[in-house]
Amino acid sequence: MTKADTIFKENIRKIMDEGVFSENARPRYKDGNVANSKYITGIFAEYDVSKGEFPITTLRPIPIKSAIKEVCWIYQDQTNRLDVLNNKYGVTYWNDWEVGDTGTIGERYGAIVKKHQIIDTILQQLATNPWNRRNIISLWDYEAFEETDGLLPCAFQTMFDVRRVDGELYLDATLTQRSNDMLVAHHINAMQYVALQMMIAKHFGWKVGKFFYFVNNLHIYDNQFEQAEELLKRTPSACQPRLILNVPDGTNFYAIKPEDFELVDYHPVKPQLTFDLAI
Repeated sequence: MTKADTIFKENIRKIMDEGVFSENARPRYKDGNVANSKYITGIFAEYDVSKGEFPITTLRPIPIKSAIKEVCWIYQDQTNRLDVLNNKYGVTYWNDWEVGDTGTIGERYGAIVKKHQIIDTILQQLATNPWNRRNIISLWDYEAFEETDGLLPCAFQTMFDVRRVDGELYLDATLTQRSNDMLVAHHINAMQYVALQMMIAKHFGWKVGKFFYFVNNLHIYDNQFEQAEELLKRTPSACQPRLILNVPDGTNFYAIKPEDFELVDYHPVKPQLTFDLAI
């Protein structure tokens, strides 16, 4: 059992046993019914990626390629356009959040990265002084929220810090989420931001250090309780998954591609479970 599997089961059990039900919920299922959820607040996890700890469960298959493609769409392409995500990467699940007939998800995610030149600023700051304490991605932009409709960012803040250990530089990352779907998105979001951490570390030729993960509202939707119980019954795989970025140290951040990543020793338990998403 991996550390991620242990945390996954603990969180599912805590939500099912101690969670409370949402009230006045915004999301709806595709059939139009209100998507209520059971939730807990203030959940934190720490993974030392340098020691082989990787935040992905083996209790069900996690689609890592589409998750990494989403990160590239946001932080490399820096766009909110769905045609880029659909045509360049073949990823379509964001289409359910299209705003009207704009072909976009509104002024969100990649549009905010571009508006504030976030990645270029962080790369410059790290190049100038790796030990500065201001390497912050914030996608929470009230002005943009007033300009257009759109889903407000769930994974909205990421922070980076550098440590020197035995002469080697390590890049640590902290991801903060306001809201997270425990069964569907939890390990997708965690592993894709480790991928972003790896991309920045590779840009400078540094090692990947620790990954810290904080979720304010961690929930299971009321149509997922059966799947939650199934996951609790499953015996985790004995594998120890690791994500590898197969490019040379010093490769420019913007030159890294989704196909450069390889997830090794990942043998998740099957069959895959199905979930009706809340929109």
